Amino acid sequence: MARGAFLRQLAADVRRPGFSLLIAESTVLAGCAYGYPVPGGAAGGVRGLDAYLPRSVLPVAASGRLFLVSGIIVPARVRRQNADRAWNLARRLQRRLLTEHDAALGVTLVDRTDVATVHALRSWGWRYAEGDTLQASLLGSYGVLVLES
Repeated sequence: MARGAFLRQLAADVRRPGFSLLIAESTVLAGCAYGYPVPGGAAGGVRGLDAYLPRSVLPVAASGRLFLVSGIIVPARVRRQNADRAWNLARRLQRRLLTEHDAALGVTLVDRTDVATVHALRSWGWRYAEGDTLQASLLGSYGVLVLES
């Protein structure tokens, strides 16, 4: 994503009720994860999320325990090295984000053509919301990945 598009999306997300940003750092910024809870029964108002949510996720959305993970930003090496380990930085950030919001399920929209992002998310424990493949949608090029907390 281009820097300008990222900043515009982040500026919009920051205004969402319950927005949360986790930062990992030592002497320098090591990574971050951010997102916001989906209001119970109001998935439609969140970035057009209702157009993509499968029926299996709707009860969680209605209960108010669905959290939209807008972004996980980590160095490229984190994507490639030890992605399947519990101590992986991206895994720790996403789990903490969900835990702090008492979310039963995390959800993110991903562009189906962004193979690197889909691969990284899957290696961090995300799964396709509907079965083993990122299903084509009549509504666009995005698909849904979910992460159980």
